[in-house]
Formats: sequence, C-alpha cells, structure tokens
Amino acid sequence: MATVEDESSYDYVFKLVVVGDSGVGKTNLLGRFVHDTFDFASKSTIGLDLTIKNMIVKDKRVRAQIWDTAGQERYRSITKRYYRGSVGALLVYDITKRDSFSGISRWLNELRINEAHPDSIIMLIGNKSDLEKDRAVTQEEAMDYAKKNGLMFMETSALDNVNVETAFETLIYNIFDKLSGKLTTMDDKRAEIMRGQAIQLSTPADNNGDNKSSSCAC
Repeated sequence: MATVEDESSYDYVFKLVVVGDSGVGKTNLLGRFVHDTFDFASKSTIGLDLTIKNMIVKDKRVRAQIWDTAGQERYRSITKRYYRGSVGALLVYDITKRDSFSGISRWLNELRINEAHPDSIIMLIGNKSDLEKDRAVTQEEAMDYAKKNGLMFMETSALDNVNVETAFETLIYNIFDKLSGKLTTMDDKRAEIMRGQAIQLSTPADNNGDNKSSSCAC
C-alpha cells in the first residue's frame, strides 16, 4: 500500500480516472500501460481498482494514481465519488460498439458535474483499433465530437499495443504542463500551498495500490 511518506518524495501526484461502458477495454488499456500485459480473460471491474505509475516528466518525479472504474450501472453511485479531484481522465469507447460511443456524453457529463478538478484534462479514447473491419464509429466523427467538447482524442489498441503508452503519456504531460505552469507564476510560498492543494490531490485512503502514429484533437 502506498503511504503519505512514499508520496512526499514525488514532485507531483496526479489523480486520473479511466471511465466508459463495460467491455470497452479500460482494464486492458491500463494493464498494457503499466505492466505491458494483455489479459484475454479479463473480467469486468467490480467497483474500482487503483494502479500506480511512477514517471519522470521533465526532470520531475511524478506519481500517477490511475483509477479504473466499473462501467456497469449498479456501480455508478460508488465510482462517481472517485471523480472528485481528478486532474485527468481517459473517456473510453469501443470503436466496434456504437452504443459505447453514444454513451460518451453521459460519462462526460458525470465527470464534469462530480467535482473533477477545474483544470482537469480529458482525452477521448477509441479503443480496439485492431478491429478495423468491425468499425462502427468513424475516426472523423469521434474527432469532431472531441473538438466540440474540448477533449483530446486518440485511437488505441490494447491488444496490439498501439498508441496506449502515447495516450497515457500525452495526457500526463499535458496535465504536467498545465499545472506546473500555474505554479511557476506564483511566488514560492503560494506555489507550496498550490502544490499541497491542487497537485497533491489524493488522500491516504485513496492509496491502495503501487506500482506514434496517432490522431490528437487538442
């Protein structure tokens, strides 16, 4: 279990959430990014699961707390509480399932009304790009939706490991640039307060885990 002492050695701790309908591949995206694994027998997440990814971003130590959330309706009241304070989100749909794309607006609305951080950055992810022959959602309409709603966009394949690392790292680097940029405009004392309140967004209770070919509409 990660501890407050563990996190004190990091320059930034970012809370991220991965949301979307059940079966779109959220868990395998996370598994591919953190452990470079793909589980063909992966089951739907029950409630939430926390994974930690430690990174060096522009010579700073960054810890990403990434919450994998259940897509089933019966868990929504639980998972929505964990959106609070998140500085980034991956909003995932399956390019072969039209319904999963149609549900994106509902997920986006939940993210925005459940107290995500005001400076949070959201990336729309069209997963399972390896199933091109079964495509039900065009890349063009997804890019158009992302542009209209102020989202980043990328298509990925957790199975073939296409754009997975790029998607997560692009999101994390953009969060870093946005939040660290705000810190550099303050004096040292105010920056230290900001670091505690806006960057170190997790609480000890949150910490139960440790650890380029793309289209991007920004």
